[in-house]
Amino acid sequence: MQVPPNGEDLASQPWYHGPLSRQKAEALLQQDGDFLVRASGSHGGCPVISCHWRGSALHFEVFRVALRPRPGRPTAVFQLEDEQFPSMPALVHSYVTGRRPLSQATGAVASRPVTRQGALRRSFSEDALTDSPPQTEPLRARKWSNSHPADLEHMGQSREDHSGPGPSTVPVSDLPRTGSEPVLLKPPAALGTAAEGLRASDGQLHAKAPTKPPRTPSLALPDVSACSPTYCELVPRVPGARGTPAAQRCSEPQGQWWEVEEEEENGCFARPQAEVSFCPPFNPSRLLGPQNRPLEPEVLSTLRGLFLEHHPRSTAFHLLLADCQAAGLLGVTKAQRGAMGVASGLELLTLPHGHRLRLELLERHETLALAGALAVLGCSGPLEERAAALRGLVELLALALRPGAVGDLPGLAAVMSALLMPQVSRLEHTWRHLRRSHTEAALAFEQELKPLMRALDEGTGPRDPSEVALPHVVPAVRLLEGEELSGPLDESCERLLRTLHGARCLARDAPKFRQGAARRLRGFRPNLELKEALTTSFMRRLLWGSRGAGAPLADRLEKFQRVLSILSQRLEPDH
Repeated sequence: MQVPPNGEDLASQPWYHGPLSRQKAEALLQQDGDFLVRASGSHGGCPVISCHWRGSALHFEVFRVALRPRPGRPTAVFQLEDEQFPSMPALVHSYVTGRRPLSQATGAVASRPVTRQGALRRSFSEDALTDSPPQTEPLRARKWSNSHPADLEHMGQSREDHSGPGPSTVPVSDLPRTGSEPVLLKPPAALGTAAEGLRASDGQLHAKAPTKPPRTPSLALPDVSACSPTYCELVPRVPGARGTPAAQRCSEPQGQWWEVEEEEENGCFARPQAEVSFCPPFNPSRLLGPQNRPLEPEVLSTLRGLFLEHHPRSTAFHLLLADCQAAGLLGVTKAQRGAMGVASGLELLTLPHGHRLRLELLERHETLALAGALAVLGCSGPLEERAAALRGLVELLALALRPGAVGDLPGLAAVMSALLMPQVSRLEHTWRHLRRSHTEAALAFEQELKPLMRALDEGTGPRDPSEVALPHVVPAVRLLEGEELSGPLDESCERLLRTLHGARCLARDAPKFRQGAARRLRGFRPNLELKEALTTSFMRRLLWGSRGAGAPLADRLEKFQRVLSILSQRLEPDH
């Protein structure tokens, strides 16, 4: 794909479709690799790359970083995740010709441009796709006042620096103003931009403002809770200013708590003070009210839409974050370390005073499995809907949770337990439709996932920290809580010794697992609602209600198993 000579003008690019709705863009994308660039109507005209990948349409909002005006450099740079480009056409050219993934989380590659048909409804240059819709009314002339700051000519540069054909905009600095007006009539910068203009007080006592020290461009990352979930999540990296003194650098965004690799104070065992819980209490919810009933239809509908709006790999990272916190691998405070006597939950679960943590991990495994089974058995619509739910769970496992990818083995085990439940496995028509319509997902389940899960349960599966972020601990937890092993005596004894040896190895390698999980989650910005939906306390209240959540675990599990059996019989009655 060649960038034309006037490559700075976005409107001249054949793959740019101007203001186009998300639904119309998706209708134009037919095959994997098809892409187009459009102006988002819901985000103030920001440029969005829409791409078809793995059977679905994905949308990537491009970050625009406004630079301080200087001769010889662009007024803004454009960025998806890692590299910054001086123009939108340069960004598209680099990603298409190099066949680079638009985001690491999705792996989507844009390779085939979808050419627009006809002229644009409105000619936009690339800088017009930034903070606000273009002005449609002419600006009235005003008279300058002598009270304005002497250095205002450096401040009010227009954010729409047209370098190609299109409607021009009068720079703010050329507009007369009176002394009674505010110094800067400038709307607040939108999320994802960082304007670096001078303040109104600069240069008021000087004929010319003093020279400012050089600054590197900074990027204000958007709050994921305020962004529309219809866009794929990007993890932009802000390049560091090498060789620039710290006092002259712009501060970079602070890391999240799971990105901080806490150093151990010492490697000695400390006497434990009390049992520690890593299951936080249920705080005021974004999705549930103070008092809720089990399986409220409105909440289930909201959750279904929430999971559909996120790519499976993004969901896998959310699940990894929740599992790492529940297992005490990340986010362990100094007070918790002092109370439990060790630095990680992987060490605590092997000790006698880790009884409470072991019970929490067992409850989380069972609750996640029930929620996964409900995602299939709760589909009361046509057969294709249940098969699509099965496909989503299998592909989530095959593409994201397995070793070598995200490496969240507790999440993998929970979803596999859901798929292997009798209430789900008995749905012959649903599985037959999956094998017929989604052959790749069915083969991955039978030939890869089931043998992998069998090996993990027997203690022979992968547990290398380079491949696994969070190991499979359920067999060791069940054994340490007194559960008997089934099978012949010689096989059960061998499995017992293998499981205990694996538990000792997991405790020994706990620092490596913590570093690997923090490395995988570095730069990850979760959706707050999806993060809450994957916590144990939320799923407990969702499945059993606010009143039933406090009942003993055995009673809750038995009751919900009966509910799943009734749903399964309604979907496919016995003949």
